[in-house]
Amino acid sequence: MEYGSGGGGSAGSGGDPEGSDSRRKKRYHRHTAHQIQRLEGMFKECPHPDEKQRMQLSIELGLAPRQIKFWFQNRRTQMKAQHERSDNCALRVENDKIRCENIAIREALKNVICPSCGGPPIGEDSYFDEQKLRVENAHLKEELDRVSSIAAKYIGRPISQLPPVQPVHISSLDLSMGSFGGQGMGSGPSLDLDLLPGSSSSIPIMPFQGTGISDMDKSLMADVAENAMVELLRLLQTNEPFWMKSSTDGRDVLNLESYERIFPRANRHFKSPNVRIEASRDSGVVIMNSLALIDMFMDSNKWMELFSTIVSSARTLEVLSSAMMGGQSGSLQLIYAELQVLSPLVPTREFYFLRYCQQIEQGSWAIVDVSYDFSRDIHFAIQNPSQRLPSGCLIQDMPNGYSKVTWLEHVEIEDKTPTHRLYRDLIYRGLAFGAERWLATLQRMCERFACLMVKGTSTRDLGGVIPSPDGKSSMMKLAQRMVNSFCTSISASNGHRWTTLSGTNEVGVRVTIHKNTDHGQPNGVVLSAATTIRLPVSPQNVFNFFRDERTRPQWDVLSNGNAVQEVAHIANGPHPGNCISVLRAFNTSQNNMLILQESCIDPSGSLVVYCPVDLPAINIAMSGEDPSYIPLLPSGFTISPDGRTEQGVRGGASSSSGRSGGSLVTVVFQILVSSLPSAKLNLESVTTVNNLIGNTVQQIRAALNCPTATTTTTTTTTTATTTTS
Repeated sequence: MEYGSGGGGSAGSGGDPEGSDSRRKKRYHRHTAHQIQRLEGMFKECPHPDEKQRMQLSIELGLAPRQIKFWFQNRRTQMKAQHERSDNCALRVENDKIRCENIAIREALKNVICPSCGGPPIGEDSYFDEQKLRVENAHLKEELDRVSSIAAKYIGRPISQLPPVQPVHISSLDLSMGSFGGQGMGSGPSLDLDLLPGSSSSIPIMPFQGTGISDMDKSLMADVAENAMVELLRLLQTNEPFWMKSSTDGRDVLNLESYERIFPRANRHFKSPNVRIEASRDSGVVIMNSLALIDMFMDSNKWMELFSTIVSSARTLEVLSSAMMGGQSGSLQLIYAELQVLSPLVPTREFYFLRYCQQIEQGSWAIVDVSYDFSRDIHFAIQNPSQRLPSGCLIQDMPNGYSKVTWLEHVEIEDKTPTHRLYRDLIYRGLAFGAERWLATLQRMCERFACLMVKGTSTRDLGGVIPSPDGKSSMMKLAQRMVNSFCTSISASNGHRWTTLSGTNEVGVRVTIHKNTDHGQPNGVVLSAATTIRLPVSPQNVFNFFRDERTRPQWDVLSNGNAVQEVAHIANGPHPGNCISVLRAFNTSQNNMLILQESCIDPSGSLVVYCPVDLPAINIAMSGEDPSYIPLLPSGFTISPDGRTEQGVRGGASSSSGRSGGSLVTVVFQILVSSLPSAKLNLESVTTVNNLIGNTVQQIRAALNCPTATTTTTTTTTTATTTTS
């Protein structure tokens, strides 16, 4: 098959009209058989030639470098389309087969007889159907992975894959790592995977797969959403008698007596004594207009991307009412979301809620979230029931393109398990999931988007290394994906369970293993380990310590004390701590390896996330190409205030906010155990990562002059998931 050049030679503006047709035809000439044969041969060897190779081909074949570039782009696109069509056909056939088997199983189960009573079984139909579909989907996923690996050899990159399905937990699967980093197979005693229940996959199990909402329920939901909007606007726009100022930190505190008198609820007196109310309100200016904010809030994927440090998973289950006139006003959605604190010590909070958007007036919008009573529907069962009372935000446009956002968080929480002692103050004061954290995150992310939209390059910001605005955009997207992956890896959701290692080390380390199959992550088995400690140092000082490349050798045990240098820098906002850096280590044997790091800070806390990336991959991102296929396995630190207001904290003088306590620091490492799915995890690998975190914590304490803790972070082997009693 022959391919057009797409580049064509340019013709002069003058000339006789008789030659115009011939010149037009020359722009779309076909390549010769020799040229195509040479290009095809080169494509098999290297589907992504660099500029030097393209220049050599252009000289050899008598074509412009631009023609060579376009030919390879077209060839890769065609190859990708061919494989995707083939995969789609195979998946369609397999899907039809599964559907037929499902129907046959349903018919067979109608004739099943209970061996105990001789009658038909009760409640077994859906169970067997689900198990059968899980097994078939697991086989289908394995076949797709096999085809993808074969196709990747020819196109140079993995083909686009369907969203991964949840595989069946296979307890006989063993994983192994003989030495740190997966170099070889160890001979130590193996650790059974049943002790690490999160090993089957890193993808959380979505607790709800479909809706069957009747028209009557939809009408009731619309009434609930409209009443919630009225309550939200009143709470946002009225101070007394609803809100009082806290005497300790000046925050808005809800007057529960006045609230319950004005907004009574029928089932309030039947609640468990373990139920408590968290309510907070905050306002601030955001560097984004209202329409852009509304668009992100009403798209669950964009919303999860915007609040990746808070929202661990989100999904729009059903659009109950669409907006009128192509806008968002009047839109009503049913959403599932899981909210997190960035530590495996804190269980996630799950909510099913209605999200309703309404335009109040020109340039003024309101969005309300409110839980709906699904107690009679088994599809909506949640292990840790939490209710979102009317919560949301009021967004008002400002003349300079900014917006004023007033945020309200109002939830009813029933604690099934005791809150971990390290996070008790932070959670009970409403700082962990409160309005201040949501608004601070929104302000920081909007500043990041504003920096992404700036097309001009700055030598001060980019260090002269990133050549173009496209390169800057590509690097920012790569860093954001790294941060999102890090936040997902640390989640304590039901689909991502942790096991606590107890031993002589003073720090309790929690570990989990999972298998990566998505593009953008190293394929194979990954061991994640995390621990949380408290330091009597202000969060700002701890953050400065981690992000400063001059102090990095004091805590980075893997650098062997070697210094690092920042070779590229991208600002993510006006705060100097919000930035992306590319670091290079001195005096190391791996000169081809760089460190991609993003640090971000706001009043609610901070992150320092880093990941080793090889030099060719960094060059791809810096040149402006698509960075979505660059594999990332990030590690890092999360830093948050401990919620206390005690004195005597170094570097943390008492402020007007009353947050003069210390810091809660979560240390996270991720290690590729092995790229072999049949590998075994032995005790040596677990001991290695346990010692790695222990040594890192000791060096952090020593560098910050902090005393060694006398009690362990965790003392029993448990999983960081909340279960119903």
